[in-house]
Amino acid sequence: MGADNKAASGFDPVTEGDRAAEAAMRAILAERRPGDGIFGEEFGRSEGTTGLTWVLDPIDGTRGFLSGTPTWGVLIAACEGTRPVYGIIDQPFIGERFEGGLGTARYSGPQGSAPLAARKGVPLSEAILFSTFPEVGSPREGELFRRVSSQARLTRYGTDCYAYGLLALGHVDLVIEAGLQRYDVAGPIAVIEAAGGVVTNWTGGSADEGGRLVAAGSAALHAEVLEILSQVAGAEGAA
Repeated sequence: MGADNKAASGFDPVTEGDRAAEAAMRAILAERRPGDGIFGEEFGRSEGTTGLTWVLDPIDGTRGFLSGTPTWGVLIAACEGTRPVYGIIDQPFIGERFEGGLGTARYSGPQGSAPLAARKGVPLSEAILFSTFPEVGSPREGELFRRVSSQARLTRYGTDCYAYGLLALGHVDLVIEAGLQRYDVAGPIAVIEAAGGVVTNWTGGSADEGGRLVAAGSAALHAEVLEILSQVAGAEGAA
């Protein structure tokens, strides 16, 4: 499948699938929720009048999508202001969906459905950590990530939004990223919080607008990791 490159340097691909998927979601929302705002990765912002904004990432993990891996997904969130109140992580190829918010915390897939519940009682020394790229963010961000990684039991890379679903399902304990956009994080934040997990930026503030993100299955693990990651503020400023 062909792809255009959105990056001035490096490779940030966009495919016709990205554009078509977002156009289809926008058409449905225009019909069913015409007063709501929309903010999507491919077509930007459409202002609404209700105070509710739908944040859309039609294919999160386009590099994986191009490569034929099954861990890319569709991210959808309903936000009041910038705060995600409901989110979906959907993987059409596998047929799995992680849904959270408004009283719902649910997984569904080929083997049936189950409640979402983040794993508790795991210290950093026993944690499974995921991140999309080994080269996380800036050199300073990468250094701090490696400090966390060196203390974790296991670190894995390359699963894009699927890692957030695994955290909400209780299979992994941490996801740490940098350089994210709002459409990368809104859906996962709602899902993970509904599952009982914690999501902030690296200094403990809101991650709703993207930037640096740390998601943990428990408040205790989150606090342990934040002691390391928050050191980025002194060198580069808070996210």
